[in-house]
Amino acid sequence: MDLFEKCYSYTRADEVKAAGYYPYFRAIEANEGPVVRIEGRDIIMAGSNNYLGLTAHPKVRDAAIDAIRKYGTGCSGSRYLTGTLDLHIRLEEKLADFLGKESVLLFSTGYQTAQGIIPTLVSKGEYIISDKDNHACIVAANMMAKGGFAEFKRYKHNDMNDLERVLKSVPADAPKLVASDGVFSTTGEIVDLPKLNELCKKYNARILIDDAHSTGVIGKGGRGTPSEFGLVKEIDMVMGTFSKTFASLGGFVGGDKAVINYLKHHSPALIFSASPTPASVAAADAALDILIAEPERIASLISNAEKMRNGFREMGFRVIDSRTAIVPVVLGEDDVVFVFWRKLFDAGIFVNAFISPGVPPGMAMLRTSFMATHKDEHLNRILEVFGDIGKEMGIIK
Repeated sequence: MDLFEKCYSYTRADEVKAAGYYPYFRAIEANEGPVVRIEGRDIIMAGSNNYLGLTAHPKVRDAAIDAIRKYGTGCSGSRYLTGTLDLHIRLEEKLADFLGKESVLLFSTGYQTAQGIIPTLVSKGEYIISDKDNHACIVAANMMAKGGFAEFKRYKHNDMNDLERVLKSVPADAPKLVASDGVFSTTGEIVDLPKLNELCKKYNARILIDDAHSTGVIGKGGRGTPSEFGLVKEIDMVMGTFSKTFASLGGFVGGDKAVINYLKHHSPALIFSASPTPASVAAADAALDILIAEPERIASLISNAEKMRNGFREMGFRVIDSRTAIVPVVLGEDDVVFVFWRKLFDAGIFVNAFISPGVPPGMAMLRTSFMATHKDEHLNRILEVFGDIGKEMGIIK
């Protein structure tokens, strides 16, 4: 069989496009936060990860522009060789202080960060133990570690009894790393970190928490999941991204100085990748300053998300409970999600359609997410349109 046969026979996307319900790869022509321009129309954005609304903040924009003027558009090398700027070192030091870690290391993307950590640390005869619903970047990193002959095990989503079952099955003296999202990207649920930490201490396992959707959202001053539970000193490593609350692009990991130093000198994802661009680093640095100086943005974000969570639930929609910026509305079937999405889009609202295999069968959903900069006029309009469409389609009464 020809290698490309699966490509030629793939028709699902074209079929959805032909039906007029395709929700993906929509080009945004202008982006000012809560309202964007798509296909020449102003659309209320209720699907962005721009949680604190900083992508259009003047200080963040100016920092990126100034960095380009001083350093140019790229670093022309990896961090290991010619690609380290004083900008990188300054942001690493500021993040380490913010997160309460000895040291931080920057990566070029958030997705790449997991691949820079897990296969580098977990090798033959060692174990990576992962939540079943972890983000795709952790899944890919686990597969890379497994390809390097590490042992790979999963436990049921956020199920600490099942995690203990897995930990018990591993040789007591085997080195092991437990990896989990802090806030799970699809559902917005928060990991049961106190119990996870307790079990890892009991069975001598190290911990990696992916705080991509947590930093700037939960914890003291937005310091993420370990801070949320008072476990900053207990959690070995925290990774995250700049593409959400930090209004930029890139990733980071914080941990003990010796561990970060080892990653610096052994991680192929770091050593063989071009370093984060000056504009990206400067923008993230400015966003961190704003996060520290304006913690009220976090309060606005959580208040907005809670208003929407309660509003959807009161109308009769099935909503996954949490206290983060992500508010998923579960509709069940893929086709229902596509039709509902299109009706929302036509009414001037953009959300994210999550279908199988990205979610389990029967869990197809519209994943809404909110920003600190959403106003009541935006949120009320979203609720109004959701209610009208839900009634029209017979989903709610």
